[in-house]
Amino acid sequence: MVRRFAQLDVFSKIPYRGNPLAVVVDGEGLGTSDMQRFANWTNLSETTFLLPPSHSDADYRVRIFTPTEELPFAGHPTLGSASAWLAHGGRPRAKDSIVQECGVGLVEVRRDGDSLSFRAPSLLRSGPVDERLIVEMAESLGIDRRGIVDSAWVDNGPGWLGILLESADEVLAIRPRATNLSIGVVGPHSAGGPFAYEVRAFYSAAGTTLEDPVTGSLNASLAQWLIATGRFTAPYLVSQGTALGRAGVVRVSSDETGDVWIGGDVTICITGTVEIDGTHADVER
Repeated sequence: MVRRFAQLDVFSKIPYRGNPLAVVVDGEGLGTSDMQRFANWTNLSETTFLLPPSHSDADYRVRIFTPTEELPFAGHPTLGSASAWLAHGGRPRAKDSIVQECGVGLVEVRRDGDSLSFRAPSLLRSGPVDERLIVEMAESLGIDRRGIVDSAWVDNGPGWLGILLESADEVLAIRPRATNLSIGVVGPHSAGGPFAYEVRAFYSAAGTTLEDPVTGSLNASLAQWLIATGRFTAPYLVSQGTALGRAGVVRVSSDETGDVWIGGDVTICITGTVEIDGTHADVER
């Protein structure tokens, strides 16, 4: 079956400098194994499949896959999926607000001109990290445990652990080793520059340690942690992807209720169709 398809660059106005995302606009009729097989083939950090909503308040439903597993939520797939849905004729119920249904429930996405931002979902796990795990993270990143200023669970779906270092330069100097953890590292830039801090995201897939170019879910949970502890005050900009030759820009803001919003630009790089037949070997959930 021929299905509409798009590939987008998220968190960058300049094509190919952010984080790519594949979106199958017509996901109906595909089972979990069909989606996982296609996501493995695209070999991008995430591929999403758009579906009719099952919740009465949602505008559309999305399923998010890495090459090896399904995720309940991820940030750059949220912004990229909303952009692809709009570009292919999606009409939200509200003028400047889109409601996405995904594994963690309903996520609100705001439109501000060509920019999109999502309301950060509640953390599934927060609070202090066991010292043994902090030591393991330091070893896996090849850094001195004494260089870790603070740490916390910042998990909103992908299992993120957060580490705060003294500076952005220390973050950029990391040369990771093997890890089975999902680690977000953050360090402040010098005052007076365009960015508040630098972020890097490391995770394991098929036994290999990988770095994600620009990570919406991690930036959301890091912002919730750092704002709550009084280290930063929104609004501010975050830089991510520098170590990979990317130029991701993440906008962090908060509203009158204290909710954190994560925004960025989305650039559509490829549109067309793909051929994917549903095997019906399993049931779409």
